[in-house]
Amino acid sequence: MIEPSVMRDERGFFFESYNKEKFEAIGIHDTFVQDNHSKSISKTLRGLHYQLEHPQSKLCRVIQGKVLDVVVDIRAGSPNFGKYATAVLSDDNRVEIYIPAGFAHGFAVLSETAEFLYKCSDFYYPKDERGVAWDDPEIGIDWGITDPIISAKDSRNRKLSFIPPDELPQY
Repeated sequence: MIEPSVMRDERGFFFESYNKEKFEAIGIHDTFVQDNHSKSISKTLRGLHYQLEHPQSKLCRVIQGKVLDVVVDIRAGSPNFGKYATAVLSDDNRVEIYIPAGFAHGFAVLSETAEFLYKCSDFYYPKDERGVAWDDPEIGIDWGITDPIISAKDSRNRKLSFIPPDELPQY
């Protein structure tokens, strides 16, 4: 999680959402090549997504609304395999989260709507996209919502234990 320094005055606020030198100083050396922006309604759940041949590191933030952001270590052979972390990202806290390549990512909208921005370290290749079931009981994520709205594609994602190691990022 990255908490930027926000400068406020009577006009509003200003902060750097990305500074290559500052991010490199904390160990983030990715070159970001694509920015994405999504808007979702309340109770939307997107994820858990990853790309296998073109893994993407992501730098995520919310510019409107509030989401629960989730990252799961799915690297075959990792000592943290199947473990997850969450962060609340919102337009109030301006917290950003960095997701290394090799991790599955998703988020759930906790507000009426949310606009979610993220930088990616590789381009999106639709044929390379994979997913893990958002409701996998072995992972046990509490998404903070009930009856989520899920895409047809995400509803077909498999439980992590059903995904062969050669279809997962390697540690």
